[in-house]
Amino acid sequence: MSELSPQDLLQQLNWRYATKKFNASQTIPEDIWNTIASSLVLTPSSFGLQPWHFIVVRDPKIKEELLPHSWGQKQVSDCSHFVVLTAKTSMTEAEIDAFLARTVEIRGGEIDQLNPYREMMVGFTKNMDETAQIQWAKLQTYIALGQLMSNAAVLGIDACPMEGIVPAEYDRILGLREKGLTTSVACALGYRCPDDKYATAPKVRFDESEVLTTL
Repeated sequence: MSELSPQDLLQQLNWRYATKKFNASQTIPEDIWNTIASSLVLTPSSFGLQPWHFIVVRDPKIKEELLPHSWGQKQVSDCSHFVVLTAKTSMTEAEIDAFLARTVEIRGGEIDQLNPYREMMVGFTKNMDETAQIQWAKLQTYIALGQLMSNAAVLGIDACPMEGIVPAEYDRILGLREKGLTTSVACALGYRCPDDKYATAPKVRFDESEVLTTL
C-alpha cells in the first residue's frame, strides 16, 4: 500500500483553506467525487452506529433555494458538490438491531454472540432523552466533516465548512423531518477561484506549544 509522506500531508493541509469563492464552471470529476463519497462512508462513529445521513446537493435549483438560508454565502450555489451532514433524531432498538445484522452479514458469526454489545448500546441510548440523542448524533457528524475536508484536501479538492446556515429551513427544504433527520452542518466542495484573496493568506494558528501538550 502506498503511503502519503508526512511532508506531502502537511503540504496539502497547508494548501487547504475555507474557500470563499468557488469556480462555478468547474465540476469535481466523477471518479474523484466517488472516492470522497466513499471516504464519508468510512467515517468512524461511536459504537460504529453511524447516526447520520449525508445529503449531496448538485441540483442548482435546490442550491438556490438553500442560499437565502445560508446567510447568502455564494459557496452554496457556486460549489460543485454541496454536502449537508444530517443527524438522526433518534436511535431506536430497531436501528441498533439493523446495525448488528449488518455486522453479522459482513463479519459472519451468530447474532446472539453480539447480545452483550447490543445491551451496551441500548443502555447507552436509553440513558439519553431526545435532545441528548440529537446532540450526540450531531457531534458525530463533525467527525465526518473533519474526514471529508481532510480527504478532499489530499485529493486537491477545495472545501468550505459552513455552520452559518438555518437548520430548520434546510430541514424543510430537504424534507428531512419525515425521514427522522435534522441538519447539523454543511460543506461546500469544488475548485477555488483564482482571484479568491483568502487562498494565499497565511494561516493564523497558535504555536503548537500553546495548543498541544504531551504527557
